[in-house]
Amino acid sequence: MSDREDLIISFLKANGWNPSARRPLADDASFRRYERLREGMRTAVLMDAPPPQEDVRPFVAMSRHLVALGYSAPCITAENLKDGLLILEDLGDHTYTRALSETPEREAELYSTAVDLLIDLHGRPAAESIPPGLTTYDVELLNQEALLLPDWFLPAITGGPTTAQIRASYLAAWRDSLTQAANHPPTLVLRDFHIDNLMWLVDRNGNRACGLLDFQDAVAGPAAYDLMSLLEDARRDIAPDLIANMIGRYLAAFPNLNRDAFRTVFAILAAQRHAKVIGIFTRLCVRDAKSAYLLHIPRVWRLLDASLKHPALDAVAAWFAEHVPPNLRITPPSPTRQP
Repeated sequence: MSDREDLIISFLKANGWNPSARRPLADDASFRRYERLREGMRTAVLMDAPPPQEDVRPFVAMSRHLVALGYSAPCITAENLKDGLLILEDLGDHTYTRALSETPEREAELYSTAVDLLIDLHGRPAAESIPPGLTTYDVELLNQEALLLPDWFLPAITGGPTTAQIRASYLAAWRDSLTQAANHPPTLVLRDFHIDNLMWLVDRNGNRACGLLDFQDAVAGPAAYDLMSLLEDARRDIAPDLIANMIGRYLAAFPNLNRDAFRTVFAILAAQRHAKVIGIFTRLCVRDAKSAYLLHIPRVWRLLDASLKHPALDAVAAWFAEHVPPNLRITPPSPTRQP
């Protein structure tokens, strides 16, 4: 038995759970692992987030903040911050992904509920929605994320490292647009607000019907980000009419919002996120042998190409035209499939 397993067993016993009550639940794109605990009618979720790769403190802080705001983040019933172990409220198995698969006719209802949650969150004063000391989604952080494409995707398709000159030209191309986006008034950005991280809680009403997962990377940043993340999903095609209706629903709640400025920031952040995701999915394959994420890269390229048509991204579009022309906007090869 490993030292990690000994820690988990001791943690469960100390908090009233029989270690034999564990059943595998899910892994994700990080080093975190989840197991369901079930004894009789009682259930919970064990989060195993081993340090130093993971730090559960941001998750704990944000979970408590969201619960205090009245949202359905999982309550934490036991914690060992040092060793990265948490026992969480079990929100069930009905993710938005599963709900949309089982009841596609409720698509508009599910998306409306998620958008209404964002409307409620973004309608609060920043001092209420943003906890003290939260990381700011500034130009430096946006740049760091965008660099995942030249740092991981380009080497995967060219077979060699990206030069310092190309990296510098990439950052220069993004400078003006990301500065424009970062200068918008901040709100709480959950940062991974998409259907795999949302739960459909049929026994709860209003905003609480939309359960929240995977929010430990939350930042203070532009309001358009989470709406964009929901509607330009790397894992799912969404009809243009539904996207337009959901953006219209959001904008109708904020009649004093500058529509053109909001849509511009939406496009900038969409391009940044799609570039980041292409890099992340490539890294997951190359570094972590998780090649399943490559399936989504063609969709992400389509989304990125569409975003780059916005005039605010002309410099970025020119960089891609020179350094990643259409014939290179491909799915990188999976090392696991190479001879």
